[in-house]
Amino acid sequence: MLARSLSNDQIEGERLEERIPTRLGDGSYAELTRSEIRADVEAGSEAAVRRAKVAPLDEAEIDHLTDIYASPSRFTAVDIGREVVLSYDGCGSQCIGTRINDLQSYEQMLGADLVELWHMDYCYKAVRTVLPHEQGAMKAAQAVLTAPVQYGAMPDLGRYTRPNGPCPNWSELMPLGRIDEARAAQEEAVEHLVRDIVLVCQGMAAAGADGFDFDTSGAAGDADLLAALTAAETLRAEFPDLGIEIGMASECTLGMHGQLEYRGTRLAGMWPHDQVKVAAQAGAHIWGPAVNINTGKTCAWNAARTVALLRRACEEAEIAVHPNVGMGVCGVPMTLRAPVDAVCRASRALVDLLRIDGL
Repeated sequence: MLARSLSNDQIEGERLEERIPTRLGDGSYAELTRSEIRADVEAGSEAAVRRAKVAPLDEAEIDHLTDIYASPSRFTAVDIGREVVLSYDGCGSQCIGTRINDLQSYEQMLGADLVELWHMDYCYKAVRTVLPHEQGAMKAAQAVLTAPVQYGAMPDLGRYTRPNGPCPNWSELMPLGRIDEARAAQEEAVEHLVRDIVLVCQGMAAAGADGFDFDTSGAAGDADLLAALTAAETLRAEFPDLGIEIGMASECTLGMHGQLEYRGTRLAGMWPHDQVKVAAQAGAHIWGPAVNINTGKTCAWNAARTVALLRRACEEAEIAVHPNVGMGVCGVPMTLRAPVDAVCRASRALVDLLRIDGL
């Protein structure tokens, strides 16, 4: 059907157009023409408009994204003078010697501006049980690093459900139609989680931490995000000079509870431009948006959707915005070891088009 709508010259032009190596959202290689890449950029923008009712990318933005993803170069980068802060979560996983050696490598070899100490069981409920050990690691890290060292973990509200936690499992109650019980279980779990986050962060502050990270906030829905915001507010009052980073789990907050509010604002169904506002109200210094990858689409499609979804949030933000360019979010493929050609393109797209504060 497409061939019938084109002139013979246009059809011949399509045949002769150079095919460029690019990637899909699962990390696999694909070869597309520049025209096909541009069509994907336009489609990614349209997908964001349909879902979040945001403004589409304009022609200049589409052209710029097409240039980034149609380049056959292995690596691309921002212009000199346009560099941004690099804050890392999840570094120090004992890939090189000890966790502290890893932090040193991020600081001295990778140019990290902020590093994060973390425990392998990456949630505050688990860290609470080994807090003295983690305090010792933080103290040792502070003795050898110059870059700020924050402590991070996930809120991970689901850890508080039975059989390993004290609360009923709302994912089991909801299919049975026991909605009120499911909501009550989430509200109970929030209280447990806030207590554990505050306890752990108080201990890490005593050990010299420069800040705290609540990674993947909202992963278990609106109650999970409420716990992160409530803990951040409590910690900001107690430690006004320490950093707090709230990193999101998704571009849209799941309404697992559906009725929870933070300072009068309903959390369920929040898009990025609303997420950044409640993070700032809670006292966060850094907000880390996450836009999940569609693995069946190209990285160009995913990057365009990401930029369109985040633009309003970046324009209205009153705190630093550091989009997450880890695996499976913000234009980076869903692979354990993300290919550098995809990571650098996603990073450049975000810096060039959104004027973000960091990555």
